[in-house]
Amino acid sequence: MADQVLARETFLLKNRQFDVTLSPTALSWYPLTAGDALHALDSNAVDLSEVIAVTPVEKHCHRNKDGFSDIELTPISCSRFAVHYVQKKRGRIWRPGKVTFKCPDPTVCRQWIDRLQERLNQEYLRPRRLLVFVNPFGGKKRGVQIYQQKVAPLFDLARIKADVIVTERAGHARDLLQELELNKLDGIVCVGGDGMFSEILNGLITRTQQEAGVDKDWLAAELVRPHLRIGIIPAGSTDAVSYATVGVNDPVTSALHIIIGDCQPLDVSSVHYRSQLLRYNVSFLGYGFYGDVVRDSDLRRWMGPSRYDYSGFKKFCRRKIYEGEVAFLPCTDQGSSPYDQIRCTEGCLVCKQAGEKDKPTPFNPSEQPRAVETFGPGGWQRVRGRFIAINAATNSCACKKTPKGVSPSAHLADGCTDLILIHATPRYRFLGHLLKHLTDSDRFNHSFIEVYRVREFKFRPVIIEEAEDEMVEDEEAGVLSRRNCRRNTRRNSVWNCDGEIIDQPAIDVKVHCQLIKLFARGIEEKKQSSCWPVGCFCA
Repeated sequence: MADQVLARETFLLKNRQFDVTLSPTALSWYPLTAGDALHALDSNAVDLSEVIAVTPVEKHCHRNKDGFSDIELTPISCSRFAVHYVQKKRGRIWRPGKVTFKCPDPTVCRQWIDRLQERLNQEYLRPRRLLVFVNPFGGKKRGVQIYQQKVAPLFDLARIKADVIVTERAGHARDLLQELELNKLDGIVCVGGDGMFSEILNGLITRTQQEAGVDKDWLAAELVRPHLRIGIIPAGSTDAVSYATVGVNDPVTSALHIIIGDCQPLDVSSVHYRSQLLRYNVSFLGYGFYGDVVRDSDLRRWMGPSRYDYSGFKKFCRRKIYEGEVAFLPCTDQGSSPYDQIRCTEGCLVCKQAGEKDKPTPFNPSEQPRAVETFGPGGWQRVRGRFIAINAATNSCACKKTPKGVSPSAHLADGCTDLILIHATPRYRFLGHLLKHLTDSDRFNHSFIEVYRVREFKFRPVIIEEAEDEMVEDEEAGVLSRRNCRRNTRRNSVWNCDGEIIDQPAIDVKVHCQLIKLFARGIEEKKQSSCWPVGCFCA
């Protein structure tokens, strides 16, 4: 079918004749000038899946002697048409390109426009109507400007109807998603940072579960996938989700992924406390150092994005240690590992084959804790200790400051999260670990770091008390404590959940494989042995 010719014609391009061919998957053109080898360099082909729009080119206006325009704006009789397509630049940057063909007569021009448009409408699941939320406060407060100047013109070119809402407060988008009519939409777009995306994610998943009658507070519930895709126009401080799914935080690139209808499934973790859902999470969970940083930086929003650097330095100098116990269910049915140094890229085979094949072994909280205990092959394990940080990366968590991410080999849609346990260690060793995030070095190559790829995990902090070694678990409080004490001192951190604060330290987390879909295709790479040669595998 790839060689089938749907249409073929001779058109003028820059006043030279070209043989233009339309196949089921591509539009190609080749110069007809004989004997000029250099003209062969002008031959080109565009994949129809990356065509943005096909438009008639109206005739130029001519000024008459009175200074007014004699305008000939009759698209039906025009003899030129333009094909707008994706041009791929360095660094995974996309930009709109355009090639204009002059036809022999208006009838042929109209036929080619219709043929091209018919292929685009039939073969590709492109959005026609979107709901757009714009956060005017996030990042450098340029959300409205970014949308109006860079995104809206592209949506207009692609004839996408966008209903735009500028949010007025935190939680505004999440609340509106519980009320608005969504059935006629093809997707939801957020113009903002990771916090804005998290708000829309939580609102959409919550509404989907309510309409499906699913108890979202039940940790073992099989959640229903929303039918709408989510698009991200990065306009925040870190834009980690955009980095992990597209490879860059560029608004135009992300807008073009939305226009051509790219589809990338994404894992979502549900975070629970005392049988109650707290939040849905797609990127990063961090307790200890990263929790302290987000708590401190939240008090300094007036500083803008620089508040993260300030709070990070401050908390590094203090280097608090937190005692607790982590129980986790490892992924045992996959051929991947957080240590394998294979990145998740476009069409990743690991993600394509993902899915929970076996039901997790039930967790029994009455079991007495040990340093490390396995309850059977593929069963729950436990690690108790003193930690600087406990992190979970559901994807690489890459961003501008950390190009390879917190866990470079984490996958977007494998149904797992990488649990990173950073035990107490001298400050200079922890600094060495942090500095490796700025390079391609192996950040896990330290004796004080353990990394596990898991489907679920639970954390219980320890209340530090006087002079007894026997440990008991308080089911109501969700903590571990020592018996027969006269005094206790709480030294708990908070959880950094995709940049938002969760105050409850004792949490249960479960990964839901490929729960949502984004307008993205994963990070594009020319060569990657672990990846399938097709980009989208959304059902």
